[in-house]
Amino acid sequence: MPRSALAFIVALAIAQAAAQEPPAGGENDAINTQTVKLARGDAQFDCYLARPKGDEPAPGILLIHEWWGLNDWVKQQAERFARQGYVALAVDLYHGQVAADRDHAHELMRGLADDQAVADLKFAFEFLSGHKYTKGKPTGVIGWCMGGGYALQLAVADKRLACTVVCYGKPITDEGQLRRITGPILGIWGATDRGIDVASFKKALAKAGKDKAATHKIYPGAGHAFLNETNKQGYNKEQAEKAWAEIDAFLKRELKEK
Repeated sequence: MPRSALAFIVALAIAQAAAQEPPAGGENDAINTQTVKLARGDAQFDCYLARPKGDEPAPGILLIHEWWGLNDWVKQQAERFARQGYVALAVDLYHGQVAADRDHAHELMRGLADDQAVADLKFAFEFLSGHKYTKGKPTGVIGWCMGGGYALQLAVADKRLACTVVCYGKPITDEGQLRRITGPILGIWGATDRGIDVASFKKALAKAGKDKAATHKIYPGAGHAFLNETNKQGYNKEQAEKAWAEIDAFLKRELKEK
């Protein structure tokens, strides 16, 4: 798609979103939340937008969901970031579907093509970075599980991202791809997560000359999806609190203080 056409569509989406009256949300009505519909060619998908009240521009954060889809937990994280002073946009990569169980989640994840997901994320980035409430401010990305892997893919695909937070997502080990990443990376890993090879990721980053741009935090006794309190088997409250503090400090440093 020509950049002029893309810019027009993004501008149209921004205008449509701005025309909606956002309902008040969050503690003490400190934030506004709304559902934003984006149209990328023939594909339409929703995003959940949460932002502080007021008209002052603020840094942006893209949120990429786990294999479950854009569920209430992800929306709650968007609201959490909005209360911290960010314009948070949670993208629905499943275009309206939310998994009811693990089998359904696995089916939805397998059916999601990487090129479609990255195209949706790039489009959402255009929307968020061009929004009047983020004007002139940097935009980062955070993803969990499946979304963590896509956060890395977006960092490879778009050099304008200010920073990337990968929470137990699939690492990229192709050196050529990693060289395209320009912003800093924070990796959040569970020490007992058997599905993620952090060591190989570190080696690939070093070979690509990106090791100094990446910070890895590995939490003892924590497994996969340990940040999500709805994950009854894997949630680790003690380590999750430490990890969230690390994430918050990283985002503040890379998005608010620059």
